Amino acid sequence: MSAAPEILVPGRTGQGEALVLTAPISFWGGVDPKTGRIADVRHPQHGEIISGRVLFLPGTIGSSSASAVLMELVHNGRAPAALVLHEPDAILLLGLIVAREMGWETPIAVQLARNVFETYRGSTVNVAGDGALTIAG
Repeated sequence: MSAAPEILVPGRTGQGEALVLTAPISFWGGVDPKTGRIADVRHPQHGEIISGRVLFLPGTIGSSSASAVLMELVHNGRAPAALVLHEPDAILLLGLIVAREMGWETPIAVQLARNVFETYRGSTVNVAGDGALTIAG
């Protein structure tokens, strides 16, 4: 399977196990920037690690600090391998842009229709430099 989403923020190509979130998440307080673990006990994927995985986000919740948390994840080497969003999230993606301006290697972020997120659950996903998603193996 292959899909060609739109690139939201260019970055390094990524490969990793797909983590398809079933609910929006707040990065501020919802994700531990030191470990990459989903810390929000109310989130359905509480305890999952986002680091090194292709993170499919059905949305984010609120805080303008989401960009800072994502930037910390990049700085700490705990960022997702790639981010897949169903719509642009300027606040969250600002973290990737600032991290890139700081000279840190950042993952690619792409936009893909939300109704195909489930297609990737449980798979190892490659995200190419042109934004194309493919299931490995």
